[in-house]
Amino acid sequence: MTKTISKGRLWTSRVMSGVAILFMLLDSIMKLFKPAFVVESTVSLGYQEHHIVLIGILGLLSTILYAIPRTSVLGAVVMTGYFGGVIATHIRLDAPLFSNVLFPVYLAVLVWGGLWLRNEQVRKLLFLQK
Repeated sequence: MTKTISKGRLWTSRVMSGVAILFMLLDSIMKLFKPAFVVESTVSLGYQEHHIVLIGILGLLSTILYAIPRTSVLGAVVMTGYFGGVIATHIRLDAPLFSNVLFPVYLAVLVWGGLWLRNEQVRKLLFLQK
């Protein structure tokens, strides 16, 4: 049984998901092309330069899974794991809390919030309904 949702709720979910998808696409694609500033910033986080493309591929795959409606929940789970790695990296470096450490949490809220707004099964799974 599929319930219809309001246009406002649908568009809010699309905007939330769209922001997260666009950010992750930009981040992942930049890692694949490896401009100097991406190499510098990634190496400064403690990763070797040869890891940058792999990190970009993992980010891109999770984003693609999330962007496809049929695999969006799997994509959100994989992306959440990716975000966990980002958080761990920033904590290890004593990065600023609100701008660096929690930024992936903000993205995760957009990812899961967008899903929650448009997917009844996710709402049931997360027990946030009446």
